Amino acid sequence: METRAIEGDDRVEYGTFEAAVERSRKIEEDLPKNPKKYRALTGDRPTGRLHVGHLFGSLQNRVRIHELGVPTYVVIADYQVLTDRDVFENISENMRQLVIDYISAGLDPEAGNLVIFPHSHVPELNQLTLPFLTLVTNAELDRNPTVKEEIQAAGLKRINAGMYVYPVHQAADILFCKGNLVPVGKDQLPHLEITRTIARRFNDRFARRQPVFPEPQPLLSKAPVILGLDGSQKMSKSRGNAVMLSSTEDETVALIKKAKTDSDRVVTFDPEKRPEVSNLLLLVSLATGEDPHAVAARIGDGGGGKLKSLLAETLNELLRPIRAKRRELEANPDYIQSVLRNGIRDARAVAEQTLGEVRRVMNMEI
Repeated sequence: METRAIEGDDRVEYGTFEAAVERSRKIEEDLPKNPKKYRALTGDRPTGRLHVGHLFGSLQNRVRIHELGVPTYVVIADYQVLTDRDVFENISENMRQLVIDYISAGLDPEAGNLVIFPHSHVPELNQLTLPFLTLVTNAELDRNPTVKEEIQAAGLKRINAGMYVYPVHQAADILFCKGNLVPVGKDQLPHLEITRTIARRFNDRFARRQPVFPEPQPLLSKAPVILGLDGSQKMSKSRGNAVMLSSTEDETVALIKKAKTDSDRVVTFDPEKRPEVSNLLLLVSLATGEDPHAVAARIGDGGGGKLKSLLAETLNELLRPIRAKRRELEANPDYIQSVLRNGIRDARAVAEQTLGEVRRVMNMEI
């Protein structure tokens, strides 16, 4: 049974994107009716403050799930930062800034269904990682397309072992709380499939009579790929093409003035032929809810100047309450500390219970 659990025809199957879309669609229909049936796990690496790409790409969706009443765990994946970059000097401050961004965007630690915690302060997660590592092969981890892409994107010449095994680390993040719902983008589906495989193999190997772990399902983001103000690369603080949630209104205006457009004064939404202009129109659309074609028609022959002015105005209006909340939270560091401490306490209580179940079914109790 031990060999069959990780070899032969039982290897990680990444499945089709269409199948993931269908599973996600059914969950979207059910979420408003049965929010307590789900337990969501999501998170970020503490590499810096969040920007509007994060807001439109993931934060707004997390707030929606949270407000529906779905119990939500948000992991700050601080160990994961060590796998592909050398920024450990700023991890603690970045962690605090993440919490400020989360709360400012609408996640409410006082609601009773939200736990925000840093991975490194919940040692039980690492204890779960060890048995999980016995359920996948080196070859399966090596085939993970997302890891390959991240190695390439980071330009790594020397690949540390942490980079290869962090999909297993992520499995512990998801499964410690019996997470059965993971909001993801298309590029993160391979990681989730490894988690699903580990849950299935653990139950098959150790807990056939009464499974310990659910097989988590994806909730696919409907947000389009959001490029930076240069219109050519994904929005990123390190590339200098991002509007941060913490930017001032004047900084936002100045950044958008530098955004790339083109020489055609008539503004149209055509992502293939006019990517820079279309990306700015998309940002206006995401901020206002108006169709990007309608935004373009409203600007007409006003050119890039009018488009940039409209984008700066709409983003500043959208971000005004978020920034006001940020200033309030930055003036209250003790509260941010308490959110993290309470999150660690709650996460550890759940993790200890899960680890106890794992020890029991693995016959490791004393």
